[in-house]
Amino acid sequence: MAQFTSKNLGAPDQTIRFPGLSAELVEVGELTVGYMVTQPGWRWSKDVRPNVGGEWCQARHVGVVLSGRFAVMLEDGRTMEFGPNDVFDIPPGHDGWTVGDEPCAQIEWAGLRTFAGLGTGLEGRALATLLFTDLVDSTVTAKRLGDIAWRELLTGHFEAMRAELARFGGREVGTTGDGLFATFDGPARAIHCADAIRRGAARHGLQVRAGVHVGEVELVGTDVRGVVVHEAARVMASADPGEILVSETTRVLAATAGLEFEDRGTHELKGFSGPWRLYAFAAKSDGDV
Repeated sequence: MAQFTSKNLGAPDQTIRFPGLSAELVEVGELTVGYMVTQPGWRWSKDVRPNVGGEWCQARHVGVVLSGRFAVMLEDGRTMEFGPNDVFDIPPGHDGWTVGDEPCAQIEWAGLRTFAGLGTGLEGRALATLLFTDLVDSTVTAKRLGDIAWRELLTGHFEAMRAELARFGGREVGTTGDGLFATFDGPARAIHCADAIRRGAARHGLQVRAGVHVGEVELVGTDVRGVVVHEAARVMASADPGEILVSETTRVLAATAGLEFEDRGTHELKGFSGPWRLYAFAAKSDGDV
C-alpha cells in the first residue's frame, strides 16, 4: 500500500554550512530536497572547493530559484544566469556564484549531496541487523473475513508487532503492506522478536514468514537503504509459512547467543547472483528468550 511522506524544511534532517552558504536538507523517499541560500560574494570555487576538492563542481543541480540571482560557468567557458522562478538543470563540471547584492534562495531536489561532498547517507553507514515480516495468504484471509473484520485484525497485528519491537529493542523503519521492516543492534534480539511476532500471530489464526539478515546499511535521515536491505527482503521471501529464515552471516553471529538453526540448503535470491545458504530458526517450545 502506498504511503504518504511529508517533511518540513523548517525541521531539516541535516543542515549544511559553508562560508556564505546555508542549506537545509530533508530526505523524502529517494530524493534529497534542500532549501539553499547563498550570500552576495559567494562562489563555489572559493568557498566550497577547499572543503570538497576537485577543480569543478561535479554535481548535477536541478531546482528552482525563489529569489535573488546566481550564475554558472561550464568547463568550456559557457555561462548562464538564473533568477526568480527560473527552473534549472545544470550539468556536472561547473563553477557557480551569487550575482548582485541580494542573497539567492533556491530549492533543489538533485545535486546537493554531491555538491557538499556528502558521499553517503546523512548519518553515514553502519552495521545493522534487518528484520522483514510478511503475513501469509493475507489476500485470501481478507476476502474470507471481509473488509471491516480484516482491517480490525490487521490493526491488532501491527499493534502486537510494535509491542514486540519495543520489548526486544527494535526500531521500525517502515511497513510493507501487511508486513514490517525493522532494525536491531544484534541478530539474537531480531530473531527472538520475529519468533514472538510469529507466535502472537498464530494465536489469531495468522501465519507470518520472516527474514533476518546482517550487513552494512546506509542511514539516510530515519530511513535505511542499501543492497543489504534488498537482500534481507529476499531472505524473507524465501521463507515458508510460519518460518524464520536467516542468512549464513546471521546464523554465525546468532549462534554465539545459543540460538539453534536448521539448514535449509541453498537458494537463488531474485536479483542476486550465486547461491545463498539459508537457515531456519529452531524455536524452543518453552519460551522466547
